[in-house]
Amino acid sequence: MTNKQAGKAEIISIGDELLIGQVVNTNASWMAEILSESGIDLHKITTIGDDRQELFDAIDGAFKQAQFVLLTGGLGPTADDLTKPALCEYFNTELAFHEPTYKNVEALFKRRGFLLTDRNKQQAMLPKACTPIPNSNGTAAGMWFEKEGSVVVSMPGVPFEMKQMFEHEVLPRMKALYHEMFYARKTIMTSGVGESFLADKISDWENALPPFMKLAYLPQPGIVRLRLSGRHANQQFLQQTLDSEIQKLIALIPELIFGFDDELLEKVVGNLLRDKKASLATAESCTGGYIAHLLTSIAGSSAYFKGSVVAYENQVKTNLLGVSTHDLIQQGAVSREVVEQMAKGIKQKLDTDYAIATSGIAGPDGGTDEKPVGTVWIALAGPDFVISERFHFGEHRGRTIRRSALTALEMLRKALIA
Repeated sequence: MTNKQAGKAEIISIGDELLIGQVVNTNASWMAEILSESGIDLHKITTIGDDRQELFDAIDGAFKQAQFVLLTGGLGPTADDLTKPALCEYFNTELAFHEPTYKNVEALFKRRGFLLTDRNKQQAMLPKACTPIPNSNGTAAGMWFEKEGSVVVSMPGVPFEMKQMFEHEVLPRMKALYHEMFYARKTIMTSGVGESFLADKISDWENALPPFMKLAYLPQPGIVRLRLSGRHANQQFLQQTLDSEIQKLIALIPELIFGFDDELLEKVVGNLLRDKKASLATAESCTGGYIAHLLTSIAGSSAYFKGSVVAYENQVKTNLLGVSTHDLIQQGAVSREVVEQMAKGIKQKLDTDYAIATSGIAGPDGGTDEKPVGTVWIALAGPDFVISERFHFGEHRGRTIRRSALTALEMLRKALIA
């Protein structure tokens, strides 16, 4: 194959509604994941408006790199759906009546009890140069073109129509043309350190990865996901190598890894509590009950989570949790003394094995030079200990709350596995 790579794909999403943000382009992200799992390398995703010349330019650019060019959108029966006539012009062909497509449209309208109009009948007019692809969920047939060693596939933009067509019709035909590579991946979930620190800690391991494997850092507030993936012609060798590299990583940073494949930290912590037959309560100020929300979002959490007090106002801290009024005045609500008393107070009040407490300045106001916005104290009380730590999570209120909650859960996780 000249000037392009076998097995490489590009996606071209068509529609003004995508460019102006009226519709989120979920089709492209969904196809990207399916392509990766199928061993087909996605080179680029392009979004264009409903414009004939933009479509021509996008296909021309894709032809230079990709074996497979995947178009979505612009196949409806209205005047703004220009993909079909534009592809006729691009491939120097003309529309012709396609009986199987017409029968499909006719049957679909009959099932739904709709009147078949002349406009809908036009959906059966397809380019002579294409191989029609049936659409079992709608009226717009897909179109498969081949030119200069590349394949151009046009599919409808309606997600449930496109997904069925792609999985059951398009992808099998693509695989029949490309057999070379297998794909495997694993996501390693880490918590407790930031992306840059983690990268420094595992740099030697990352630099020694085989050339057919790739590591991606996927940070989010409080968590860094590591996606290890690879492509290889030998599927068994690929999986064995992936498993081996993950075991090396586990040995390198065992204390930072809490799960795999997007496993939730709150679920991991819950499983640990259940295994130990231990109970938990929370006393939350700056997190406003978010830790309790995460814990109770997991089915069966009543087996280990007893409850929470959202002690937002100082009087609640003193009356319900037994926090010293003197310490609140002298040290402030955001302090080691107060947060530790909150943890001990809720642990005693709800008679639990463990308790978490948070107090901080989530912002955007309320910060001082000594305690700027984003300052958070977190305490953990256990059967025979109380520990606390001060953090600074930045000035974004939502991120501060999220990071505080996940950091608190991570403190508990480490205590449970110690």
